[in-house]
Amino acid sequence: MTTENIDRVSVDFTGPYKLSIGGRLVETNQTFDVFNPATNEVLAQAPEGSAEQMEEAIAAAKAAFPAWAAMDADERGALIETYADALEAHKDELITLLTLEQGKPRHSMATGEVEAAIFWVREVAKRRLPVEVIEDTDDHVVEIHHTPLGVVGAITPWNFPVLLGLWKVAPCLVTGNTMVMKPSPYTPLTTLRFGEIAQQIFPAGVLNIVSGGNELGAQMTEHPAIAKISFTGSTATGKKVMASGSSNLKRITLELGGNDAAIVLADADWEPIVETLFWAAFGNSGQWCIASKRVYVHSSIHADFVKAFVEYAKSVKVGDGMDPETGLGPIQNKMQYEKLQSLFDDVKANGYKVPLGGTIDTSLAGNFVPVTIVDNPPEDSRIVKEEPFGPILPIIAFDDVEEVIAKANDSEFGLAGSVWGRDRDAAIAVAKRLETGTVWVNEIHIHGIDIPFGGHKQSGMGVENGAEGLAEFTNTKTYMFHK
Repeated sequence: MTTENIDRVSVDFTGPYKLSIGGRLVETNQTFDVFNPATNEVLAQAPEGSAEQMEEAIAAAKAAFPAWAAMDADERGALIETYADALEAHKDELITLLTLEQGKPRHSMATGEVEAAIFWVREVAKRRLPVEVIEDTDDHVVEIHHTPLGVVGAITPWNFPVLLGLWKVAPCLVTGNTMVMKPSPYTPLTTLRFGEIAQQIFPAGVLNIVSGGNELGAQMTEHPAIAKISFTGSTATGKKVMASGSSNLKRITLELGGNDAAIVLADADWEPIVETLFWAAFGNSGQWCIASKRVYVHSSIHADFVKAFVEYAKSVKVGDGMDPETGLGPIQNKMQYEKLQSLFDDVKANGYKVPLGGTIDTSLAGNFVPVTIVDNPPEDSRIVKEEPFGPILPIIAFDDVEEVIAKANDSEFGLAGSVWGRDRDAAIAVAKRLETGTVWVNEIHIHGIDIPFGGHKQSGMGVENGAEGLAEFTNTKTYMFHK
């Protein structure tokens, strides 16, 4: 398929929704409800794939692998770029569908997610892992090559289903692997649609999408024909993935939870960063792994910072993501909504100071949770120790740099963090001591195609993006030649 006839790709975004298996759109005997979190009304029926259909998808990916792996990398890259063009042609429909099933505001985060995902696909298509020559003498050559693994199983989350799904698709395919993807049952629709578009671009079996329950994920992680699992989700589930994948020593990439600390030093020019840190914490209603989930502010500026933070927060509307005035949408699903209710109850029961929010109105039809700020809770409180994954944030005073570094590192998580201060060298010195996979200094949430992203400790294993992320989809193969 060429770029010139992209506009001929025709997809009905009103349904019905079907699985993508072996280049075909496949119906299922059973379906399940997908809800609009802004109303809790049924948005659509999604196909519930069976164990037999998952077997068919894995078999299709396995059958497609030899020819796809043998294809010239530039040919694969050209097809992936064509896929990006096809996604671009349906960008508006994907954005709307994402808002309806996930809840994030259409005019801001949903648009940003889909546009970033398309950009990622297009740019990753151009990336290659070069052959590295270790030795080349008169009589001997040693070369390091990267060869594809085979069939990759991808399990994607409900918070960023398009971006985090396509983050996996593009590097997997460009390195010569084939894929079976299972989206979260909370947000399967946009994934099914980008899978449907893919069937008109790629050879049959290269990309397969099977939606359904958690048992399908377990089937993938245990399956002997799957060489690698790429999983994004909770740390608890990531541990189960790692355990079940050990049956055939699967390669595993895990992008898991976080409890990221932002540290605002005494000399920070703090007023201009209030808005920045608000969105770093509350973007996507706090439903992202790299949200700033603890903000430590030096005691000399803590009270003023909290006051300004509360004032800015009051200006942000929580509502239906289809409303152009909405800044923050609903919590995506009832499971997470109920977890947040438990956390809110704990804050209230312990009498922590709450200068904004604090009470969830359960009479509302949608899963709406107010922006909530907890002022200076104790370090051993649930709101400090746990990952809330919602719009509630502790802002904690500190006096000593050594103290705040120790507190920031006192976590089972180690995904990312940030440090803010006028003295750049001093801020960098703090950043270098944080036990996380990524640290930003006087900026936050900067990502890039060529920037590796991954967690330390129980925030994950392996990386995505960059040459390192590409290499995660390959085996290292050493060739030695006697001249």
